[in-house]
Amino acid sequence: MSPVPPARSALHRLAARTAARAAAWQPRLGHAVRTHAAPLRVLATPRHPLPGGLPQAERDRAVVSAGAAAALLAGALLVAAPGRASAQTVLPTTPGSSAFTAPQAAVPSPGMVQVAGPSPYRLPNDGDSAQEFVAVAANLLPVELPTAAAPPGAPAPEPEAQPAPAPAPAPEWSAPVPDAPTSNPYGVPNSEYAAGYHTGVDFAVDPGTPLLAVGNATVVSAGWDGSYGKEVVLRLADGHYAQYAHLSSLGVSRGDQVSAGEQIGRSGSTGNSTGPHLHFEIRTSNRYGAVVNPIAYLAGHGVTDF
Repeated sequence: MSPVPPARSALHRLAARTAARAAAWQPRLGHAVRTHAAPLRVLATPRHPLPGGLPQAERDRAVVSAGAAAALLAGALLVAAPGRASAQTVLPTTPGSSAFTAPQAAVPSPGMVQVAGPSPYRLPNDGDSAQEFVAVAANLLPVELPTAAAPPGAPAPEPEAQPAPAPAPAPEWSAPVPDAPTSNPYGVPNSEYAAGYHTGVDFAVDPGTPLLAVGNATVVSAGWDGSYGKEVVLRLADGHYAQYAHLSSLGVSRGDQVSAGEQIGRSGSTGNSTGPHLHFEIRTSNRYGAVVNPIAYLAGHGVTDF
Protein backbone atom coordinates (compact mmCIF):
# COMPACT_ATOMS: atom_id res chain seq x y z
CA MET A 1 0.00 0.00 0.00
CA SER A 2 1.46 3.34 -1.11
CA PRO A 3 1.95 5.93 1.50
CA VAL A 4 -0.27 9.07 1.28
CA PRO A 5 1.87 12.14 0.42
CA PRO A 6 1.71 14.90 2.96
CA ALA A 7 -0.99 17.55 2.28
CA ARG A 8 1.55 20.37 2.44
CA SER A 9 3.59 18.85 -0.39
CA ALA A 10 0.46 18.47 -2.61
CA LEU A 11 -0.48 22.09 -2.11
CA HIS A 12 3.05 23.17 -2.99
CA ARG A 13 2.98 21.20 -6.23
CA LEU A 14 -0.50 22.65 -7.22
CA ALA A 15 0.69 26.19 -6.59
CA ALA A 16 3.83 25.59 -8.68
CA ARG A 17 1.84 24.27 -11.63
CA THR A 18 -0.63 27.24 -11.46
CA ALA A 19 2.20 29.72 -11.43
CA ALA A 20 3.83 28.00 -14.40
CA ARG A 21 0.62 28.15 -16.47
CA ALA A 22 0.07 31.86 -15.61
CA ALA A 23 3.63 32.69 -16.60
CA ALA A 24 3.09 30.90 -19.90
CA TRP A 25 -0.13 32.85 -20.80
CA GLN A 26 0.76 36.28 -19.43
CA PRO A 27 2.99 37.47 -22.34
CA ARG A 28 0.42 36.52 -24.97
CA LEU A 29 -2.47 38.27 -23.19
CA GLY A 30 -0.46 41.45 -22.75
CA HIS A 31 0.56 41.44 -26.39
CA ALA A 32 -3.07 40.99 -27.52
CA VAL A 33 -4.27 43.90 -25.43
CA ARG A 34 -1.54 46.15 -26.82
CA THR A 35 -2.18 45.31 -30.47
CA HIS A 36 -6.03 45.00 -30.34
CA ALA A 37 -5.77 42.47 -33.12
CA ALA A 38 -4.21 39.24 -31.80
CA PRO A 39 -5.60 36.19 -33.61
CA LEU A 40 -7.31 33.77 -31.33
CA ARG A 41 -5.25 30.88 -32.64
CA VAL A 42 -2.12 32.52 -31.24
CA LEU A 43 -3.77 32.56 -27.82
CA ALA A 44 -4.55 28.84 -28.13
CA THR A 45 -0.85 27.86 -27.95
CA PRO A 46 1.22 28.96 -24.97
CA ARG A 47 4.72 30.25 -25.55
CA HIS A 48 6.18 27.62 -23.22
CA PRO A 49 4.85 24.09 -23.44
CA LEU A 50 2.99 22.80 -20.47
CA PRO A 51 4.73 20.24 -18.37
CA GLY A 52 4.44 16.91 -20.14
CA GLY A 53 3.63 15.06 -17.04
CA LEU A 54 0.21 16.66 -16.60
CA PRO A 55 -2.81 14.46 -17.09
CA GLN A 56 -5.10 15.01 -20.10
CA ALA A 57 -7.86 16.47 -17.90
CA GLU A 58 -5.51 19.18 -16.68
CA ARG A 59 -4.62 20.09 -20.27
CA ASP A 60 -8.30 20.26 -21.28
CA ARG A 61 -9.05 22.60 -18.42
CA ALA A 62 -6.16 24.82 -19.43
CA VAL A 63 -7.45 25.06 -23.01
CA VAL A 64 -10.98 25.89 -21.81
CA SER A 65 -9.64 28.61 -19.52
CA ALA A 66 -7.61 30.06 -22.39
CA GLY A 67 -10.71 30.11 -24.65
CA ALA A 68 -12.77 31.89 -22.02
CA ALA A 69 -10.08 34.49 -21.52
CA ALA A 70 -9.82 34.98 -25.28
CA ALA A 71 -13.62 35.48 -25.56
CA LEU A 72 -13.63 38.10 -22.79
CA LEU A 73 -10.71 39.86 -24.41
CA ALA A 74 -12.43 39.88 -27.81
CA GLY A 75 -15.55 41.46 -26.26
CA ALA A 76 -13.47 44.18 -24.63
CA LEU A 77 -11.69 44.92 -27.89
CA LEU A 78 -15.01 45.07 -29.80
CA VAL A 79 -16.52 47.58 -27.37
CA ALA A 80 -13.42 49.77 -27.33
CA ALA A 81 -12.86 49.76 -31.08
CA PRO A 82 -14.25 52.95 -32.72
CA GLY A 83 -16.75 52.70 -35.56
CA ARG A 84 -18.28 49.44 -34.45
CA ALA A 85 -22.09 49.17 -34.28
CA SER A 86 -22.04 47.95 -30.72
CA ALA A 87 -19.97 50.97 -29.66
CA GLN A 88 -22.63 53.36 -31.01
CA THR A 89 -25.79 51.72 -29.71
CA VAL A 90 -27.59 53.73 -27.03
CA LEU A 91 -30.44 52.05 -25.22
CA PRO A 92 -33.38 54.30 -24.20
CA THR A 93 -33.64 54.93 -20.51
CA THR A 94 -37.45 54.59 -20.56
CA PRO A 95 -39.75 52.64 -22.85
CA GLY A 96 -42.09 54.35 -25.26
CA SER A 97 -41.80 56.96 -27.99
CA SER A 98 -39.41 59.84 -27.77
CA ALA A 99 -40.76 63.39 -27.49
CA PHE A 100 -38.24 64.52 -30.10
CA THR A 101 -39.44 62.52 -33.10
CA ALA A 102 -38.48 65.13 -35.71
CA PRO A 103 -34.73 65.61 -36.24
CA GLN A 104 -33.52 69.08 -35.30
CA ALA A 105 -37.05 70.25 -34.47
CA ALA A 106 -37.50 73.40 -32.44
CA VAL A 107 -37.59 72.50 -28.76
CA PRO A 108 -40.65 73.94 -26.99
CA SER A 109 -40.32 76.03 -23.88
CA PRO A 110 -38.94 74.26 -20.79
CA GLY A 111 -41.59 72.24 -19.04
CA MET A 112 -43.80 72.12 -22.15
CA VAL A 113 -42.53 68.96 -23.87
CA GLN A 114 -45.14 66.20 -24.04
CA VAL A 115 -45.42 62.85 -25.76
CA ALA A 116 -49.24 62.75 -25.52
CA GLY A 117 -52.13 65.04 -24.79
CA PRO A 118 -54.32 64.96 -21.68
CA SER A 119 -56.01 61.59 -21.14
CA PRO A 120 -58.77 60.30 -18.88
CA TYR A 121 -56.20 58.58 -16.66
CA ARG A 122 -57.16 58.66 -13.00
CA LEU A 123 -54.92 58.29 -10.02
CA PRO A 124 -55.03 55.06 -7.98
CA ASN A 125 -57.61 54.68 -5.24
CA ASP A 126 -60.08 56.91 -7.11
CA GLY A 127 -57.86 59.97 -6.67
CA ASP A 128 -58.77 63.12 -8.53
CA SER A 129 -57.31 63.44 -12.00
CA ALA A 130 -54.77 66.21 -12.59
CA GLN A 131 -55.47 66.44 -16.32
CA GLU A 132 -56.99 69.89 -16.04
CA PHE A 133 -53.58 71.19 -15.00
CA VAL A 134 -51.80 69.73 -18.07
CA ALA A 135 -50.67 72.35 -20.56
CA VAL A 136 -50.55 71.16 -24.15
CA ALA A 137 -47.13 71.89 -25.65
CA ALA A 138 -46.53 73.34 -29.09
CA ASN A 139 -45.42 69.98 -30.47
CA LEU A 140 -48.98 68.63 -29.91
CA LEU A 141 -50.93 71.56 -31.31
CA PRO A 142 -52.77 71.01 -34.62
CA VAL A 143 -50.79 71.99 -37.66
CA GLU A 144 -52.41 74.43 -40.09
CA LEU A 145 -51.96 73.16 -43.61
CA PRO A 146 -50.96 75.74 -46.21
CA THR A 147 -53.66 76.85 -48.58
CA ALA A 148 -53.37 75.20 -51.96
CA ALA A 149 -52.37 77.59 -54.70
CA ALA A 150 -54.86 78.16 -57.49
CA PRO A 151 -53.93 76.44 -60.77
CA PRO A 152 -52.57 78.68 -63.52
CA GLY A 153 -55.29 80.47 -65.46
CA ALA A 154 -57.90 79.99 -62.76
CA PRO A 155 -59.99 83.10 -62.00
CA ALA A 156 -59.00 84.95 -58.87
CA PRO A 157 -61.39 84.46 -55.96
CA GLU A 158 -63.84 87.27 -55.53
CA PRO A 159 -63.20 89.37 -52.43
CA GLU A 160 -65.74 89.03 -49.70
CA ALA A 161 -68.36 91.75 -49.79
CA GLN A 162 -67.83 94.24 -46.99
CA PRO A 163 -70.95 95.26 -45.07
CA ALA A 164 -72.17 98.75 -45.79
CA PRO A 165 -71.13 101.24 -43.13
CA ALA A 166 -73.81 102.07 -40.65
CA PRO A 167 -75.44 105.44 -41.28
CA ALA A 168 -74.34 108.24 -39.02
CA PRO A 169 -76.74 108.77 -36.15
CA ALA A 170 -79.16 111.61 -36.66
CA PRO A 171 -78.28 114.77 -34.70
CA GLU A 172 -80.36 115.50 -31.67
CA TRP A 173 -79.78 119.27 -31.73
CA SER A 174 -78.93 121.86 -34.38
CA ALA A 175 -78.47 125.60 -34.86
CA PRO A 176 -81.45 127.31 -36.57
CA VAL A 177 -79.08 128.76 -39.23
CA PRO A 178 -75.62 127.14 -38.88
CA ASP A 179 -72.68 129.58 -38.95
CA ALA A 180 -74.91 132.65 -39.50
CA PRO A 181 -73.68 135.98 -38.04
CA THR A 182 -75.60 137.64 -35.21
CA SER A 183 -76.97 141.14 -35.86
CA ASN A 184 -78.80 141.74 -32.55
CA PRO A 185 -78.07 139.64 -29.43
CA TYR A 186 -80.47 138.51 -26.75
CA GLY A 187 -81.35 140.77 -23.79
CA VAL A 188 -80.36 144.14 -25.23
CA PRO A 189 -82.51 146.85 -23.45
CA ASN A 190 -85.01 148.50 -25.80
CA SER A 191 -88.04 150.51 -24.67
CA GLU A 192 -89.84 149.85 -27.95
CA TYR A 193 -90.38 146.20 -26.91
CA ALA A 194 -93.19 145.39 -24.48
CA ALA A 195 -90.74 143.32 -22.39
CA GLY A 196 -88.27 146.27 -22.32
CA TYR A 197 -85.47 144.23 -23.93
CA HIS A 198 -84.77 142.09 -27.00
CA THR A 199 -86.48 138.74 -26.29
CA GLY A 200 -84.57 136.74 -28.89
CA VAL A 201 -81.49 136.77 -31.10
CA ASP A 202 -81.40 138.07 -34.68
CA PHE A 203 -79.36 136.23 -37.34
CA ALA A 204 -78.48 138.32 -40.40
CA VAL A 205 -79.20 136.06 -43.36
CA ASP A 206 -80.24 136.55 -46.96
CA PRO A 207 -83.90 136.06 -47.96
CA GLY A 208 -84.73 132.45 -48.72
CA THR A 209 -82.05 130.94 -46.43
CA PRO A 210 -83.20 127.49 -45.16
CA LEU A 211 -84.19 127.47 -41.50
CA LEU A 212 -83.69 124.25 -39.48
CA ALA A 213 -85.47 122.72 -36.53
CA VAL A 214 -83.17 122.98 -33.51
CA GLY A 215 -84.39 119.68 -32.05
CA ASN A 216 -86.91 116.86 -32.38
CA ALA A 217 -90.24 118.60 -32.00
CA THR A 218 -93.90 118.97 -32.80
CA VAL A 219 -95.13 121.96 -34.84
CA VAL A 220 -97.43 123.99 -32.56
CA SER A 221 -98.25 126.73 -35.07
CA ALA A 222 -97.23 127.80 -38.57
CA GLY A 223 -98.76 131.02 -40.05
CA TRP A 224 -99.06 134.79 -39.71
CA ASP A 225 -98.61 136.36 -36.26
CA GLY A 226 -98.88 140.17 -36.46
CA SER A 227 -95.59 141.98 -35.90
CA TYR A 228 -93.69 138.65 -36.18
CA GLY A 229 -94.97 138.19 -39.71
CA LYS A 230 -94.86 134.57 -40.88
CA GLU A 231 -93.69 132.43 -37.97
CA VAL A 232 -93.27 128.80 -36.90
CA VAL A 233 -93.38 127.63 -33.25
CA LEU A 234 -92.03 124.19 -32.28
CA ARG A 235 -92.58 122.35 -28.99
CA LEU A 236 -89.25 120.63 -28.28
CA ALA A 237 -88.84 117.24 -26.62
CA ASP A 238 -87.80 118.77 -23.27
CA GLY A 239 -90.90 121.02 -23.12
CA HIS A 240 -89.30 124.26 -24.33
CA TYR A 241 -90.63 126.15 -27.36
CA ALA A 242 -88.62 127.45 -30.33
CA GLN A 243 -90.03 130.48 -32.27
CA TYR A 244 -88.94 131.48 -35.81
CA ALA A 245 -90.20 134.92 -36.99
CA HIS A 246 -90.19 137.09 -40.18
CA LEU A 247 -90.10 134.06 -42.55
CA SER A 248 -90.64 134.45 -46.27
CA SER A 249 -92.23 130.98 -46.64
CA LEU A 250 -93.37 128.11 -44.41
CA GLY A 251 -92.35 124.49 -44.89
CA VAL A 252 -94.42 122.76 -42.17
CA SER A 253 -97.95 122.75 -40.83
CA ARG A 254 -99.44 122.53 -37.38
CA GLY A 255 -99.17 119.01 -35.91
CA ASP A 256 -96.21 117.93 -38.02
CA GLN A 257 -93.36 115.97 -36.37
CA VAL A 258 -89.91 117.28 -37.26
CA SER A 259 -86.39 116.12 -36.46
CA ALA A 260 -83.33 118.13 -35.52
CA GLY A 261 -81.75 119.64 -38.66
CA GLU A 262 -84.93 119.31 -40.75
CA GLN A 263 -85.95 122.38 -42.78
CA ILE A 264 -89.11 124.12 -41.49
CA GLY A 265 -89.16 127.24 -43.73
CA ARG A 266 -87.10 130.06 -45.32
CA SER A 267 -85.93 133.37 -43.94
CA GLY A 268 -87.41 136.73 -45.03
CA SER A 269 -88.45 140.16 -43.75
CA THR A 270 -92.22 139.87 -43.07
CA GLY A 271 -93.94 141.72 -40.19
CA ASN A 272 -92.18 144.47 -38.27
CA SER A 273 -88.72 144.11 -39.77
CA THR A 274 -86.11 146.53 -41.03
CA GLY A 275 -84.47 143.98 -43.34
CA PRO A 276 -84.01 140.25 -44.03
CA HIS A 277 -83.14 138.32 -40.88
CA LEU A 278 -84.35 135.54 -38.56
CA HIS A 279 -85.69 136.47 -35.16
CA PHE A 280 -85.27 133.34 -33.00
CA GLU A 281 -86.52 132.76 -29.44
CA ILE A 282 -86.46 129.91 -26.87
CA ARG A 283 -89.49 130.08 -24.54
CA THR A 284 -90.30 128.15 -21.34
CA SER A 285 -93.99 128.33 -22.25
CA ASN A 286 -95.86 129.28 -25.42
CA ARG A 287 -96.35 132.98 -24.60
CA TYR A 288 -94.59 136.25 -25.13
CA GLY A 289 -91.88 137.18 -22.61
CA ALA A 290 -91.34 133.67 -21.14
CA VAL A 291 -87.90 133.47 -22.69
CA VAL A 292 -84.35 132.33 -21.96
CA ASN A 293 -81.08 133.07 -23.72
CA PRO A 294 -81.33 130.96 -26.90
CA ILE A 295 -77.56 130.85 -27.46
CA ALA A 296 -76.90 129.58 -23.91
CA TYR A 297 -79.76 127.07 -24.23
CA LEU A 298 -78.46 125.52 -27.46
CA ALA A 299 -74.85 125.59 -26.23
CA GLY A 300 -75.99 123.52 -23.26
CA HIS A 301 -77.07 120.85 -25.78
CA GLY A 302 -73.72 120.85 -27.57
CA VAL A 303 -74.57 123.29 -30.39
CA THR A 304 -71.63 125.62 -31.12
CA ASP A 305 -71.93 126.64 -34.80
CA PHE A 306 -73.30 130.13 -34.33
